[in-house]
Amino acid sequence: MLAIGTLSKKTGTKVQTIRYYEQIGLMNEAGRTAGGQRRYFEKDLDRLAFIRHSRQLGFSLESIRELLDLADRPGQSCADADSIAQRQLVQVEQRIKRLQALKKELKRMVVDCNGESVAHCKVLEILRDHDECLTDHNAIGS
Repeated sequence: MLAIGTLSKKTGTKVQTIRYYEQIGLMNEAGRTAGGQRRYFEKDLDRLAFIRHSRQLGFSLESIRELLDLADRPGQSCADADSIAQRQLVQVEQRIKRLQALKKELKRMVVDCNGESVAHCKVLEILRDHDECLTDHNAIGS
């Protein structure tokens, strides 16, 4: 059996996060020693590693819950898991599009700046240009 500190070190997950995952039901409640310390099994380590990897890929906690529910039913079709992953891919592609728009705007700011005085600073001028910001709001995001 593993202590929470060991589980934390093996997965790179903070102890508070492990407790939170237990609280919201992503992790099963740990067994306890006579002294009240949490103890985990290897299956808990595997589950936490699954959650951690899913978070690194940007999955929401709700999507992870759905994936874990599927994983807990091995006979289930993987079409549902594929659908969840596809949904995440669409969100990532949308985020990339927003980031590319941000990159373009920031490059424009830097290229237009000629290092003159603050009174003639293109970076500050562009940031003050609220009308343009409102026009490009959908492309860049908030």
